[in-house]
Amino acid sequence: MWMTELSGQMPPPLRHWCDQGDGLESYTWLVHDGTSFGVQELQEKLYLVKTEFVKQPGGHHGGDWTARIHFLPKEPQSSGVVVSSFFYAALESNNGQLEPEVVKGQLSSVRGWSQELGGFRLKFVAPDGASRKESYLVSHASQLDQLKEVLVAGLKVDAWDKARTIPYFKLAGRRLPQGVGQPNLVVKQVTAQLPFSVELVYQSSSFDQRAEELSGQVLTAILQHKLQQFQDKFHKLFRLKEKGYSDLEQKFAQAALSNMLGSVGYFYGSSLVQSSYTKEPVKYWEAPLYTGVPSRPFFPRGFLWDEGFHNLLIAAWDEEMSKEIIGHWLDLMNVEGWIPREQILGDEARAKVPAQFVVQRNSNANPPTFFLPLQGLVRSMVNSSAASDMAYLSALYPRLQAWFQYYNTSQAGAQAFTYRWHGRDATTTKQLNPLTLTSGLDDYPRASHPTDDERHLDLRCWIALAAGVMRDIAVALGKDGGEYEATYQLLADNKLLDQLHWSARGKQYSDYGLHTDKARLEKPKHVQTAHRPPTNVDPDKVRVVLSEPTYQFVDAFGYVSLFPMLLGLVEPDSPKLQQILTDLTDRDKLWTDFGLRSISRKSKFYGRFNTEHDPPYWRGPIWVNMNYLCLSALKHYSTAPGPYQHLAQDVYTRLRTNLVSNMFREFQRTGYIWENYSDSNGQGRGSHPFTGWSALVVLIMSERY
Repeated sequence: MWMTELSGQMPPPLRHWCDQGDGLESYTWLVHDGTSFGVQELQEKLYLVKTEFVKQPGGHHGGDWTARIHFLPKEPQSSGVVVSSFFYAALESNNGQLEPEVVKGQLSSVRGWSQELGGFRLKFVAPDGASRKESYLVSHASQLDQLKEVLVAGLKVDAWDKARTIPYFKLAGRRLPQGVGQPNLVVKQVTAQLPFSVELVYQSSSFDQRAEELSGQVLTAILQHKLQQFQDKFHKLFRLKEKGYSDLEQKFAQAALSNMLGSVGYFYGSSLVQSSYTKEPVKYWEAPLYTGVPSRPFFPRGFLWDEGFHNLLIAAWDEEMSKEIIGHWLDLMNVEGWIPREQILGDEARAKVPAQFVVQRNSNANPPTFFLPLQGLVRSMVNSSAASDMAYLSALYPRLQAWFQYYNTSQAGAQAFTYRWHGRDATTTKQLNPLTLTSGLDDYPRASHPTDDERHLDLRCWIALAAGVMRDIAVALGKDGGEYEATYQLLADNKLLDQLHWSARGKQYSDYGLHTDKARLEKPKHVQTAHRPPTNVDPDKVRVVLSEPTYQFVDAFGYVSLFPMLLGLVEPDSPKLQQILTDLTDRDKLWTDFGLRSISRKSKFYGRFNTEHDPPYWRGPIWVNMNYLCLSALKHYSTAPGPYQHLAQDVYTRLRTNLVSNMFREFQRTGYIWENYSDSNGQGRGSHPFTGWSALVVLIMSERY
């Protein structure tokens, strides 16, 4: 944590959890290799916070690491600014112990022990900086999401100057709550004028072959070596300089990759799930999860469909890291083959989630996007022929079999060879079009009146992709993959696909269901009764259906319509491929100078609020993951023999240029990579930084699909 002292605000704003409301000008990992080092910059208005860390493996509990934090003025006149830094060590209750070592009134180190880490020592190296003051806090927090509150309660006001005219905040020392015997929170505060640096050295007790302490010049030398290794690997893998990208564009790509790798964390806890076998939600088993997160400030937890996209990039950088992540996710599978789609593990994660999204339901699936990175990982493992890779595939296969079976049965439609996303609310009155959260495309318009008879195009294509990968794994392991091959051939059959999902009227692939697009949101008419007193509460708008729905194709042209092409199911010589390529380049439909918008401008749902208060999400904005899938498909069709190769290549070149140029321009303008981008002016929208699937821009720049 840190705060600007003497700022005029009382108390000064304390930075802790990553929050968009903090108003930082930017914060980004400049470099991060995912495992052993990283360099990050956080831009305050007057100064820069630069964090560096290096990890050094050794012993039986992971090894040593050191963090160095610099507080640097942006302008010479900012040198007098006073900043407090708080470095804390915290343990969950009953999960080890912390023993602060105080010498001459100053906290010099913390010794501790936990089951996962064994014994350790955290040393506070004497900081540099002018007018420096130090203090500490030894206390107890009942939950890890309450550390800031405990720290604030442990602050007191002291005088910064000898005349005692300027106050500043300092920690009050040992402040254990009554009845609490052992602390689980120890904080070191260093307050100084800019510039100054703080260094913290963590040493594992089981690391007994340590040559020298990881600090000072030793740390500086290792950081330089790690940085050079990162640069060499990045340039070798992605070859952006050879593709003509400038130094600034290459640094943008390095930041995108580093923020994806730097978002990977380790979580532990249990989900809250609602099953058809229980009346009330129950706790899932406690388990670990090693995963990336979509957005540090807004979505700091694991999402099933996001993580498949994340691992396209992670696997390109470090296959072993990606295999570890996928293994963790598949170990969360229950006996039915279901994985909770949103992983809210532990008090810190749960504190960031609105109550209505906490419970996960085992009838609801999510796109099985792990089959995207598994395509490449399986090829790599088969080509390596390493015993460890075959062992990994053998362990993975039964889990994937259960997962595939779950999708292929629980999400099957009422009609043969069709599929339906579960979890849509047919009783809602306040949504213009009932949400389909399970598809990942939230407010993308589906059939207006959910029934068991609707057919969802994107889900059918996901199952086809999964069947193809399952076939490949079975063949690699010498097992019978005939069932998966037959499923793939059935779902990829263009005649059957056209019969179930091609709208002759709309000339597009579509969902099918009970639908009308003649509906709108209106304020309910007020009815006064003698028994009900008047109220000043303005009721929300409700949906008014202007014409009765009928079973039909949902002619909302957009991302869903593209799925047979996105996942390579449309035959290269199909006239429908030409129709898709023509439509997506139509500026009145999906084409913009910044990427493909999510739904056609001609759609009645384009830009419309789905409730009175919910702005359009997948109804116009440009999403990087879908543009990545489109570019991957266009690359495929530009090389597959067929009459539309040149058209596919032309669209590919123009779309790739538009998307990359806009994302780089917005990064330079705002300091952030964004959740999505405006289809009207290309400006970043939504949460930021969003370096989950938006970081796929690195693969797009390097043309790795």
